[in-house]
Amino acid sequence: MATTPPAPPVHPVYVIGGGPGGLAVAAALRARGVRAVVLEKSEAVGASWRAHYDRLRLHTTRRLSALPGLKMPRSFGRWVARADVVRYLETYAEKHELEIVTGVEVHRIERSGADWVLHATGGRRLTGRAVVVATGYNHTPRLPEWPGLDAYGERLVHARAYRSPGPYEGKDVLVVGIGNTGAEIAADLAGGGAARVRLAVRTVPHVVRRTTLGWPAQRSGILVRRLPVALVDLLGALSARFASPDLTAYGLPRPDKGLATRQREGAVPVQDVGLIDAVRAGKVEIVAAVESFEDGEVLLADGTRITPDAVIAATGYRRALEPLLGHLDVLDARGLPVTHGARSPRATPGLYFTGFTNPISGMFRELAIDAEKIARRIARADRRPVARGAA
Repeated sequence: MATTPPAPPVHPVYVIGGGPGGLAVAAALRARGVRAVVLEKSEAVGASWRAHYDRLRLHTTRRLSALPGLKMPRSFGRWVARADVVRYLETYAEKHELEIVTGVEVHRIERSGADWVLHATGGRRLTGRAVVVATGYNHTPRLPEWPGLDAYGERLVHARAYRSPGPYEGKDVLVVGIGNTGAEIAADLAGGGAARVRLAVRTVPHVVRRTTLGWPAQRSGILVRRLPVALVDLLGALSARFASPDLTAYGLPRPDKGLATRQREGAVPVQDVGLIDAVRAGKVEIVAAVESFEDGEVLLADGTRITPDAVIAATGYRRALEPLLGHLDVLDARGLPVTHGARSPRATPGLYFTGFTNPISGMFRELAIDAEKIARRIARADRRPVARGAA
């Protein structure tokens, strides 16, 4: 009598990263009957949001920031606080009964026939039929290679280490970098008791109001995101003259490149949450870019030497994807994935990326959209029965 051999085990889809992007993809997959296992190197979901400074709020509205399958509570208000984002992510994982393995870091991804092998903490070799990389846009703190930095000592910290203005009360503080993080930390320090706050600027950003007459900047970003770059540059310039004061006299002239052009280069506009008022009131001073550190002093690009009590470097992050998958030829010259969302690189089908763009329409909103697209693509491609065993 002939017997039917047992079906081979069905490998799960592995999602690397337990932040909002990874959780959204896992929930969208589960809703389609696809088993997804989230691998998170820290001990809890939302690790990056847990580490952010206390003052931080989403720069996007609550209604436009929800992930698939769960609205954000109205009690969070229009601009959701950091602690509430963490609570939301915890609730999200519980509501969708996501399969999450914490304390596991994936070091390398390799192709194995039609599947993927993940080399992880403790010598683990995990096999998945698809992999979604969601390790985050702001992964590893980056410091420029300033001459003399090594000898400057503990007076300099990366913005990742900043929590609140309390430790800087009564001190002279230099914040380096005028992205959203640097601008917000400078305003936080100015209102939190620092004796003097200077903000070092290399490239003047577009500074936009978070809302104008009740209209959030995010909605404008959504409306213009598919328009031609030249047209968005023009609209941005016209809007700035109406909604944003000219800060040239304070060291912040209007940028010489348009808003969309700068966004294409990787620089999103700075949403004002207090910086404009602080600059106009003289509570935040704009100074030239940092060039080097010499004999305990900070040398600026205009030749000025200053001796702040503390330096906070809001100089951005690296994606740090090279050790994980640099050998697969799926990264561009900037270390970013060559595809995102539902598209896999041609030579690596079944490998997906989410959260590696910095859109003016809102990160959480785009993560939610990408999650649904990725889940639909994987569900269509995978017609095998789904196993419900342990990871």
